[in-house]
Amino acid sequence: MNHTVQTFFTPASTDRLPNYEMLKEEHEVAALGVPHNPAPPTSTVMHIRSETSVPDHVIWSLFNTLFMNSCCLGFIAFVYSVKQPRQSRDRKMVGNLTGAQAYASTTKCLNIWALILGIIMTILMIIIPILILQAYQ
Repeated sequence: MNHTVQTFFTPASTDRLPNYEMLKEEHEVAALGVPHNPAPPTSTVMHIRSETSVPDHVIWSLFNTLFMNSCCLGFIAFVYSVKQPRQSRDRKMVGNLTGAQAYASTTKCLNIWALILGIIMTILMIIIPILILQAYQ
């Protein structure tokens, strides 16, 4: 076997000991040679779609159904929110995420209208009797 001895110490650095990184770099250069492509390395970015969760608004719909069920909007919103996870799951399996988000948007819109109408009706139910009592006094 032919063994050759390579010195990793350069003449400029003989007064101090080389550190591990310098030795490793010099060994890699000696073993692999000078890099053939001096251009900087390029990077590739891959976008991986994560599971998008679609909100179902069940609690909000239940609240509107029990407390502010004006014009049955709370109940309709509750039906949509209960029906929505099954439809959402089915549509996601097919790849129709837009359809699943449409159910969530409809549920949210119905809940907003049920809440607004419920608040207005509650305020009117407080103000109208007060005005009637003041008119008779």
